[in-house]
Amino acid sequence: MYARHRLTISGPVEALMRFRTEAAGAGIIPWQIDFEQLQEDWFHRLMGGASRSLSAQGARILAQQLREASERRHGLAVAQVGRSRACLFDLYALRPVPGSILVLGPDHPQALAWLWQHWGTTQALRHVVVLGEPRDQKAAETMWRLGFWSADWTPWRALSAIAHTWPQLRFETRPLYGQAA
Repeated sequence: MYARHRLTISGPVEALMRFRTEAAGAGIIPWQIDFEQLQEDWFHRLMGGASRSLSAQGARILAQQLREASERRHGLAVAQVGRSRACLFDLYALRPVPGSILVLGPDHPQALAWLWQHWGTTQALRHVVVLGEPRDQKAAETMWRLGFWSADWTPWRALSAIAHTWPQLRFETRPLYGQAA
């Protein structure tokens, strides 16, 4: 389940502009994925269906093709980490997941526990959009409004840690329960 949120960040213009630079990232958590295990899981799922229409050889071929496509796509995405700034508010850019957790993969209980403990959500934010740009850059204070979707819950733990790191900025988030996108 995903929850829609609005985030307002306000404070001194210079501090907010520096924060925006640090907050931008690829919007991807660069997990290390066991594609060999995924391929085997796909094969078993393809073979286990009651209305199965694939032969064992066909299921192996399709599982291999799914693996190759997934590896390519994942490789392209992970290559953007540290280079792309497409996501304007990237939790991974602000609170990176340690390498010892990344090797476990996105579904491992310890990885999920780490994300919950440090971010307050178990996935990267989705559909981060600007709702309001800082206005008068000559003013002493300004604000930046964003919208995003988060898995499970509000990423309050990450926001709390980020606010501690950026004491000159104010972070206000509001979940938008029951409202259309």
